[in-house]
Amino acid sequence: MAEASPELAPAPSPAPAPVRVIQLSDIHFGGEDKPATEAALRCAWDLAPDLTVVTGDLTLNGKLEEFQSAAAWLAELPSPRVATPGNHDTPYWNLALRTLTPFDRYRRYIGATTAVFDSPRVRLRAVNTARGPQPRLDWSKGAIKLDEAQAIATAFQGEPLAALRLVACHHPLLEMPDSPVTGGVRRGHRAAAILARGGIDLILTGHVHVPFALPLAAGDGLTHAIGAATLSLRLRGAPAGFNQIEADAGEITVTAQGWTGKRFEPWRVWRLPRRVHAAAASA
Repeated sequence: MAEASPELAPAPSPAPAPVRVIQLSDIHFGGEDKPATEAALRCAWDLAPDLTVVTGDLTLNGKLEEFQSAAAWLAELPSPRVATPGNHDTPYWNLALRTLTPFDRYRRYIGATTAVFDSPRVRLRAVNTARGPQPRLDWSKGAIKLDEAQAIATAFQGEPLAALRLVACHHPLLEMPDSPVTGGVRRGHRAAAILARGGIDLILTGHVHVPFALPLAAGDGLTHAIGAATLSLRLRGAPAGFNQIEADAGEITVTAQGWTGKRFEPWRVWRLPRRVHAAAASA
């Protein structure tokens, strides 16, 4: 009598592909690095991201022709894509328009100044930290409302941790040590603490033109502030570039891609612990 064949164990399911997000910032059309902006488009398509995020300052001076160039470039980026305005996306030298209708041109050519994106793999809330007139001399600085931060934190409350949780705005809510410029965000520290306690994974920003990754002390310490370089000629100690962000169940890898003049190459890499892994380890 023939022996029964042993039952074969089912093959393990393959691990899902990492979530991939491309963050571009501070293109400053009117003063853009043309070869770098064109190469960034090609790289974005090659990387096939789950989401493309542009964190403000699409234009240099908020001129109509600059917005037209920015809109055409955005349309060539892979979708889904989300953009948020920066302080340069107001009519920079037209005091009347900057005071009365600071974001009319942005809305006309780019879209809404806030945005929501939800998918099973990545969730994002974009908020506008740029302002037109302000009760201080330097209108380039940022501001955020605490109720906006709380609304974002509440939106993620009780949701599964599997999706990467992102917030995008132009100004860093916390200042990067030795930053070449400051964001000066009113209520930024308190807003960052609210977002950290709300379980946000990454807060994506631009403005300083230098890539960085900083953990926030608030909450469980697993929220990180991420800054992107510029794609303009306005360099501040780092090459033109963009961020390539990949997240699996264990960690988030942020690769700052730097422009060599001929191609993009990894300029700096951060490997960040991810909340979903910490939650599983403690279960």
